[in-house]
Amino acid sequence: MTDTPTKQENQSNTDNLPSAAPNEQRRNNNRNNDRKRNRRGDSKNERDSEWQERVVQIRRVSKTVKGGKKMSFRAIVVVGNEKGQVGVGVGKAGDVIGAVRKGVSDGKKHLVRVPLTPNNSIPTLSKGRDGAANVLIRPAAPGTGVIAGGSIRTVLELAGIKNVLAKRLGSKTPLNNARAAMVALSQLRTHKSASRERGISLEQLYS
Repeated sequence: MTDTPTKQENQSNTDNLPSAAPNEQRRNNNRNNDRKRNRRGDSKNERDSEWQERVVQIRRVSKTVKGGKKMSFRAIVVVGNEKGQVGVGVGKAGDVIGAVRKGVSDGKKHLVRVPLTPNNSIPTLSKGRDGAANVLIRPAAPGTGVIAGGSIRTVLELAGIKNVLAKRLGSKTPLNNARAAMVALSQLRTHKSASRERGISLEQLYS
């Protein structure tokens, strides 16, 4: 006579079998996590794609130490989004790629917001000075283009300025000229902000 399994034994056997529900739940959680990571990565790439980088100068420099001279590279990099934000950074490293990377990160830490007119120009005339470098920046009519040279032109282009006149009046050093241009751009104010600070209307400001 064969022994038939009772209901309790069948129920205990089914309880011991691994359920598929937890595995499906884990797969769904992994898919959701992957989607979130992809979204974060896409947003980070979009932010990085907005910024443009241009290397102004790369020089080989040395530092005198106890054993002799330690050679490294210095990179001057201009970072901007062509929408009114620009920065100048300097990086030093043992290789060129590392110096450029440090220059980009340094430029993003020292960003300046530039007020742009509807004609992609600057609202008023501005002067900047850094060290022995003097820079004069003047607004221009539509169709003029960027009339500037050296590192000043790079700064103005990455700031998004399309019509401007600029003149270098002092030193020819690229770093000082770029920083002087940044000083001039940081001093710019719109007519609305100037009238608000002075407590007068725009009509009185223009008259």
